[in-house]
Amino acid sequence: MAITNPATRESAALHISTLGTWISFHTADPGTTGANEASGSGYARVQTTWAGGASDGNVVGSEVEITVPPGAWSWCGINSASSAGTFVEKFSVPTNTLSAAGKIKVTPTISIA
Repeated sequence: MAITNPATRESAALHISTLGTWISFHTADPGTTGANEASGSGYARVQTTWAGGASDGNVVGSEVEITVPPGAWSWCGINSASSAGTFVEKFSVPTNTLSAAGKIKVTPTISIA
């Protein structure tokens, strides 16, 4: 069943935003468990602030900047805590390839289609 009512999609997206505010980066698709999370010196999840807007099923988080080790980064996760906790959901981002540790900025979005 597709959710066709924009207000219902917005409500669902807002509910998901209450489940987690901590954003993580992953070296590969995190699946449903948050696998492949970055690790190492300087890496830590960063907290976003979610904000609803138009009743369209999209809830946008504040931009976050996360320090990651060298590598190709194309997946982020939404988590319930700054470490451990519950993995809530994943989202893809344009691939960022770093040859040395560096910072990547991302604006998380929860979209219910």
